[in-house]
Amino acid sequence: MRTKAVAAAALLTLALTACGAEIAPAGDAAAGSAHYPVTVENCGAKATFKAKPARVVTNDVGITELMLALGLADRMAGYVMPDEKGQVDKVAWKDGYARTSWLSKQQITKEIVLEAGADLVFAGWHYGFSDADGFTPQALAGLGIDSYVLSESCRSGKGPERGVMSPLDALYTDLANLGEIFDVRDRADRLIAEFRAEVAAVPQPGRRPSVFLYDSGEDKPYTSGRFAAPEEIIAKAGGRNVMGDLADSWTTVGWESVVQRNPEVIVINNYGETGAEAKRRFLTSFPPLAGVSAIRNDRIFVLDYVDLVESPRNPAAITALAAYLRGVTTG
Repeated sequence: MRTKAVAAAALLTLALTACGAEIAPAGDAAAGSAHYPVTVENCGAKATFKAKPARVVTNDVGITELMLALGLADRMAGYVMPDEKGQVDKVAWKDGYARTSWLSKQQITKEIVLEAGADLVFAGWHYGFSDADGFTPQALAGLGIDSYVLSESCRSGKGPERGVMSPLDALYTDLANLGEIFDVRDRADRLIAEFRAEVAAVPQPGRRPSVFLYDSGEDKPYTSGRFAAPEEIIAKAGGRNVMGDLADSWTTVGWESVVQRNPEVIVINNYGETGAEAKRRFLTSFPPLAGVSAIRNDRIFVLDYVDLVESPRNPAAITALAAYLRGVTTG
């Protein structure tokens, strides 16, 4: 009987191979289970996963695309995000969106996660997790659901400030950790190497123009301190973030500080109901900014939201901004 079973299996393998199916090598299932449990460090704490997560719910576009870029759409129950994907048709992982479900365009909730049958939620502080809303890793743990926190959003202590590592290090850390959690470390390492090479290839100017990142806000602007992705995107592109001395990620400042620091370039974060053109009109007509170099010289550059939060689009954003800044320093 054993001989007949082996022969039948061999014939089945030949038939499937002829049809173009990929046959996993013998022992792969055992090797996969041998990988677990696996422990990674996430926001200064150890997180242990007993098995490969199978029904992940992600919150926001950058977080979702970390999964898609690693080819993990088949491990997702779905994603939560508004209509803020940016230029999806231009990313290598665009097909991943069609292979999972758009669960909601509203705020992520425990109800959404439970209905999706999630075994892991991948979100961040101010990127889904919120003490005020009671949507926290601790609350999910009480429901038997694991969490992974976006490294860009890690809290730096007991207060609300976020950021414990440089933005690109946060990107590479999350890719490496996801590689371990989902047993796709080879894919993660390849992606990290590609991103590092793309960033390293960007030429650096002799002079670094000063840059202000404008996210939103008219009474007070919302911007990037040194721990949000724009800080390193600006730096690696050859610029200097005028708010880089703020020990926080995304934060609110006063217009007086923007005027005092007199940025040569303003980068607009394009998202939401108030799009890039509306933000440009506000900035160019706002009297306190009239004397600022970027406004006087009409040096305003636009990047999409997903370019400016931790995501696999960060390296391409650096390349694009670098090309613009070279025109500033040579013009």
